[in-house]
Amino acid sequence: MLVSEQEKEKIYSPGLEGIPAARTKLSQVDGKGGRLIIAGYPVEEFAGKAVFEETIFTLWNDKRPKPTETSLFSEELRSSRRFSKVIRTIIEEAVYANLPLIDILRIGSAALSLGSQKEDPKKDAMAVLSTFPLIVAWAFRLLKGQAPVLPRQDLDIAANFLYMLNGNDPDPRSVRALNTYLNTVCDHGLNASTFAARVIISTQSDMISAVTGGLGALKGPLHGGAPGPALDTVFEIGAKENAEKVLREKLKHNERLMGFGHRIYKVRDPRADVLAKAAKILYDTDEKREFYDLAMFVEKTALELLKEYKPDRVLQTNVEFYTALLLHGLGFPTEIFTPVFAMGRAAGWTAHCFEQMQERILRPDAIYTGEDGKLWN
Repeated sequence: MLVSEQEKEKIYSPGLEGIPAARTKLSQVDGKGGRLIIAGYPVEEFAGKAVFEETIFTLWNDKRPKPTETSLFSEELRSSRRFSKVIRTIIEEAVYANLPLIDILRIGSAALSLGSQKEDPKKDAMAVLSTFPLIVAWAFRLLKGQAPVLPRQDLDIAANFLYMLNGNDPDPRSVRALNTYLNTVCDHGLNASTFAARVIISTQSDMISAVTGGLGALKGPLHGGAPGPALDTVFEIGAKENAEKVLREKLKHNERLMGFGHRIYKVRDPRADVLAKAAKILYDTDEKREFYDLAMFVEKTALELLKEYKPDRVLQTNVEFYTALLLHGLGFPTEIFTPVFAMGRAAGWTAHCFEQMQERILRPDAIYTGEDGKLWN
């Protein structure tokens, strides 16, 4: 359908906000109601119960797996790992170049084309989900000057990642917390990285290219880079008696309080409550509980001050705040936050790619604002 420039101006929306570009069964983001539905399930219904493999299966197949299907699917994922010496060498070269971990993951993602069977996108998707955690853990230990740890065939995604990261058998509570996190962030509507992946796959490109493009979008600070700063504020405050003074100073200077407010959610982010419950069990010692209590006090103080300074806006705790708290409770430093986010969101990227492969190429219009009739001479 041909549309005039005048008609385009009437429907133009910066950032395509509010303009549907896809039909999906994968997730619904209800900003007004504060609800997130993943493949038909409210996020709070399954995130704290399922293992990540079950969530991937559900996104890909639009149904919850039976126990036998979970077992077979988990085994298929483990056998799909692409972690040859060549790929490890590529990762190591990126480490020696002192690149950020998210860039190393992007390079490692592209390297998964080695051994790719482009005629079978499902195998590439399985390689992505099973190998991303290996790349992150391997590179992280090298960046820290530690000997990397080879993956185990008897461990599922979350447990194996913790094993490779720390070099010892993972604590079941930590495995449960990481599974909950990966489930919670697996998909979230047509966000920037998911849209990027769908655009690429819509051209009949391959799964590895689409996922790598998604990673490129995710590394931007407006999308995947916010959880670290949310925790930095708690560290900066340091003690409960400093909370109000530090936060007031930030608000007086019109600084954004990271971890509060969301572009879509006009009430509390439903993912925040899921991760709050998962995080709490990780802070079981006196030392850890002291930090947890401080974070809770900072949250309470921030919400009170936001009502005072910005009474016309609804600014609630979002997923970034409790992401930071949970990942810190797992012992993760902030530089690993975004790569771990990518490990979870890759489930959504691949599922959206499978959907988009049944649709036409994504090719929105643009409004021309330049001149006309210029002469070259």
